[in-house]
Amino acid sequence: MIRKFALAGVLAAGLALPAMALQQETTPDPVTTFDLKNGMQVVVIEDHRAPVVEHMVWYKIGSADEPVGSSGVAHFLEHLMFKDTDNMKSGELSATVAANGGQDNAFTSYDYTAYFQRVAADRLGLMMKMEADRMTHLRLTENDIATERDVILEERNMRTDNNPRALFTEQMNAVQYLNHRYGVPVIGWKHEMEELDRADALNFYHTYYAPNNAVLVVAGDVSPDEVKALAEQYYGVIPANDNLPPRLRAQEPPQIAARRLTYKDARVAQPYVSRSYLAPERDPGDQKAAAALYLLAQILGGGQTSYLAQKLQFDSRVAVFSGAFYSGTSLDKTTFNLAVVPVDGVSLADAEAAMDAALAQFMQDGVDPDQLARIKLQLRAAQIYERDNVAGIADRYGRALTTSLTVADVQAWPDLLQQVTAEDIMAQATKVLRPEASVTGWLMRGEAPEGAQVQPVSQLPMQQEVTQ
Repeated sequence: MIRKFALAGVLAAGLALPAMALQQETTPDPVTTFDLKNGMQVVVIEDHRAPVVEHMVWYKIGSADEPVGSSGVAHFLEHLMFKDTDNMKSGELSATVAANGGQDNAFTSYDYTAYFQRVAADRLGLMMKMEADRMTHLRLTENDIATERDVILEERNMRTDNNPRALFTEQMNAVQYLNHRYGVPVIGWKHEMEELDRADALNFYHTYYAPNNAVLVVAGDVSPDEVKALAEQYYGVIPANDNLPPRLRAQEPPQIAARRLTYKDARVAQPYVSRSYLAPERDPGDQKAAAALYLLAQILGGGQTSYLAQKLQFDSRVAVFSGAFYSGTSLDKTTFNLAVVPVDGVSLADAEAAMDAALAQFMQDGVDPDQLARIKLQLRAAQIYERDNVAGIADRYGRALTTSLTVADVQAWPDLLQQVTAEDIMAQATKVLRPEASVTGWLMRGEAPEGAQVQPVSQLPMQQEVTQ
């Protein structure tokens, strides 16, 4: 799975920020946490600059936790959560949010499912009332199941089956993970999605949708006391699920053989080479390796000044794009990814050989200290600008807390990135960039499926979440 890293368009601006300003702006987020008596974790992030609030409920359940044979049920249930409850009509929650000038949506990933509303701060109680209602009072009819099953099948058709890049990424994931459920697409395999029924959805709902399996994140113009009172009123009265199963997953065995695949499709407008390596994730209290890999991705392929760009795009001119991608916010092992798009007339074999030669040269050259210092300064600047995005802050804490990290881990991350040394980065490069733990794929032009239309591959990184 290719994971895109972006610095929100502010990297260059970061270089102009005075060092004193950077130092002053790196204090921890104003976060308050507490647990309700039923086990629900609550995180409050204060930002009183605008009278708005981001209200998010994150469930510690995603597609990687689905029963074998029922792939896609986590995302299916996410859709169904917008249907009737005991107290709301189908679609009423979203209509109410819109009528109050807000926005709402939901998304499913391998490790979590999240629901959010962005509204005026004085509407927070109403959001909690509606979200708490669908946590326990969802009512599903057979017509709901049939209708929404058709919706998710069409979503797969549009986003995956009609997109050769998405199909290629799906195959890369399936080959990378020999045993873990990260090798199964979040949206599900089509033949299993077609068989999802009311019992599948309700069993998943009654098993995992409970306050003691959820994290409430509220960010914006609120006080911890206000959030606590409302959370106790609406969520605190919901009983915990005393039969919540432990989060056990099949883990990857040692990977001892390099794997390759070729995917051909006439709809491919831009062939490219992709490679993924199995890599460690961020773990609670142990994020040093992930921080080094994060910086390694920026050094190798984080933009036009990166190592691969200089070697492949400017020196040898064999590529029009090269990139490296890593995100460690994952409950289990993740991947470190590379991609190279060759110029016209350069074969994928030659592009791959050039990529391998550049990697070999990097292992000899090591990290350029000036480049590392520049990237760290840019990261610090980006983290400052990110504080203007209340939704982004809430999102960061929700993803972390549903993948076993803590608030302390989230707040330690920026400083940890600054502490990473060139030696740390090269040590992780040696451990992770091993052929025997890799999958190399070629996306190529081939025979067109019947009725297919040729479409361009516009952007390499693929999402690993599915939204409503």
